[in-house]
Amino acid sequence: MMTSAHAARRNSVARPLIVFAAALTFAAALPGVASAQMLGYAAAPQAGPFGSDDEVLAAPPSETPDAAMPGDEDAQLSDRLRRQVVAYNSNQPPGTIVIDTANTYLYYVLGGGRAIRYGVGVGREGFTWAGTQTITRKAEWPDWHPPAQMIARQPYLPRFMAGGPGNPLGARAMYLGSTEYRIHGTNDPSTIGKFVSSGCIRLTNEDVADLFSRTSVGTRVVVLPKSTPGREVTRARPDRQAMNMSVSSSD
Repeated sequence: MMTSAHAARRNSVARPLIVFAAALTFAAALPGVASAQMLGYAAAPQAGPFGSDDEVLAAPPSETPDAAMPGDEDAQLSDRLRRQVVAYNSNQPPGTIVIDTANTYLYYVLGGGRAIRYGVGVGREGFTWAGTQTITRKAEWPDWHPPAQMIARQPYLPRFMAGGPGNPLGARAMYLGSTEYRIHGTNDPSTIGKFVSSGCIRLTNEDVADLFSRTSVGTRVVVLPKSTPGREVTRARPDRQAMNMSVSSSD
C-alpha cells in the first residue's frame, strides 16, 4: 500500500511535469508569437512585397555589445564594397559625406582628390531620396523607435527596442537633420550593396564605427539621387598610391 509520504512525493514530481506540458501545448498553438516570447525577442516577420526593410531583427542584445561586434564583417563583402581609399575628385570640402545612391557607395571626402569609400545599403524602390543634410545627433548602440509611418506599414514591429547587437540600427547611428533618416549600422551585413531600407543608409557595424569616429555633429551629408549617379563625382577609382594607407579610425 502506498504511504501518504510516498504519494506526496509522487504528486510533487507530477505537478511540474503537467504544467510544463501545458506550456508546450500553448506554445505550439502560437508558433510565431509564443516561441519568440520564450526566446526573448520578437518573431521575424515575413518579407513584404518590397523585401527587406530597415527593421531586421536578430538575436537578443548582449550584455556587452561592443565585445559582441564581429571584427571580420568586411571579409563578407565583395571587393567593391569593402572600405578603401580611392581617387575622388569632388567640389565638396574635406569631411563631407557623399552618398552615391545608384552605386550603393558612401564617400568620406579626405581632400586632395581622395576619399574613403564604403559599401552601403540604401532605400528600396519608392524610398530613395536626395538632398543635403547635416548630422544633428550621434549615438553608440542606439535604441530604436520605429517611426509611425513604418509601424503603419508593418504593425508587427516593436514600438521600442533597446540598443545592442540584435537592434536593426547596429553599433552606431548618425541622425540627419530633423528627418527620420539615419546613417547607421546593421545586424545583417548581407544587405550591404542592396536597395533594401525605408530610406536610411546602412553600413556594416565595423564600417559605421569607423565612419562614426571621423564625423561630428554638423558634418555635411550630400545624398545624390538614384537617377543621376555620380553627379558630384568627376572621377572615383581605386587610388594606387593611397591603397596602402591605413583607414583605421586614427586617420
